[in-house]
Amino acid sequence: MCVDYTDLNKACPKDSYPLPSIDRLVDGASGHALLSFLDAYSGYNQIMMYPPDEVHTSFITDHANYCYRVMPFGLKNAGATYQRLMDKVFHQQIGRNMEVYVDDMVVKTTSAVDHATDLVEVFAQVRKHNMRLNPEKCVFGVQGGKFLGFMITSRGIEANPEKCKAIIQMQNPQTVKEVQRLAGRLVSLSRFIPKLAEKAGPIFTLLKKPKDFLWTNQCEEAFQSFKSFLTTPPILQRPDHNTDLLLYLAIAENAISAVIVQEHQKVQTPIYFISRFLQDAERRYQMIEKLALALVTAARRLRPYFQSHQVVVKTDYPIKQILRKPELVGRMIA
Repeated sequence: MCVDYTDLNKACPKDSYPLPSIDRLVDGASGHALLSFLDAYSGYNQIMMYPPDEVHTSFITDHANYCYRVMPFGLKNAGATYQRLMDKVFHQQIGRNMEVYVDDMVVKTTSAVDHATDLVEVFAQVRKHNMRLNPEKCVFGVQGGKFLGFMITSRGIEANPEKCKAIIQMQNPQTVKEVQRLAGRLVSLSRFIPKLAEKAGPIFTLLKKPKDFLWTNQCEEAFQSFKSFLTTPPILQRPDHNTDLLLYLAIAENAISAVIVQEHQKVQTPIYFISRFLQDAERRYQMIEKLALALVTAARRLRPYFQSHQVVVKTDYPIKQILRKPELVGRMIA
């Protein structure tokens, strides 16, 4: 049953209950010995409607008028309502041996021998609150699986192989719409691709001048380099507790990039790649100004890592002294 609740949603106040950070959940679920992925059976329909509000979900059929007694799909605040309920039901498990994003649930265990115990604890909460799971979509005791668009495994965070395959098997774009499709696929994998904005510059430039579409040799080289890279994308790691992180910045004529890594026994492993294009005015910045812009951009995009870890910036430029001068730092951060 599909009902159009456009008018009802316009009349409803927005529920501002926040959804958890996808990056935080993915980091938290990766690197565990065993995982179990749970799926609720028609999750939204397991939540009862507030009786006085049932009439607002009314719909007309050939035989009679009906209304929902359970929360239907399509309501403006359904996602926030469901997340709030999951946070209450599993408040003692979330972050410790479980992660939940709306109706996506994963039970995680550092030691394989403890996984059954963690499942028993989660199932006890499921029974207590009369939740129903869909056994056909649940997977138990595996070393990896898809979660929120990523592959989380005992090794770390891996790129979704289906997303990689979609780019590898893609033919050369012939229209602007196909370039938009390629750009969207690349952006969805941006966490795994170093210097994405810089490397994809020739391709993304086509979107600025759709009437002058021309697939150049530079576009082809960039496209083929992405295909080659995505055959074996890097495996990212979640940061360890109480470990300093290293931030490397890269500056190009038309883009800025950064990667945050952690070091263990003199071996550095990547955690997150970011990059973005420079605006026309930003391209005229001096090199030190671009570097400061890259640092500020990284601090904003990677705020959770900056808040929970000490981050050491690696650069050959005297950025520390520059940022301590108010007369210079004002324009760069504004």
